[in-house]
Amino acid sequence: MIDATTAANPTAEQALDRLHGVIDPEIGIGIIDLGLVFDVAIDDHTIVVTMTKTTPACPLGAYLENSVEQALADLAGHRLVTVDLVFDPPWSTDMITAEGRAQLGWSP
Repeated sequence: MIDATTAANPTAEQALDRLHGVIDPEIGIGIIDLGLVFDVAIDDHTIVVTMTKTTPACPLGAYLENSVEQALADLAGHRLVTVDLVFDPPWSTDMITAEGRAQLGWSP
């Protein structure tokens, strides 16, 4: 649960913390550890998450966008949550965090 003060003044760090719980169901790893999220920008009216997908043709794009919006809904308060999908730079396995690599069983 979130208090009114946090909803009035959410931070990018709080948003990123919530996005850790958004899992890519095909891979089973969170979108943060996959390196899909590039930025979170918050102003008085919006929370904008700039992110990519593993491929432009990823069939779960709408699912991931909806999951991001749901994960940030109560943090956003009156703000609109939007996802800005970008493909530059293109995603690669180099973007996976050390934690993500460990979850996949990849050596460091």
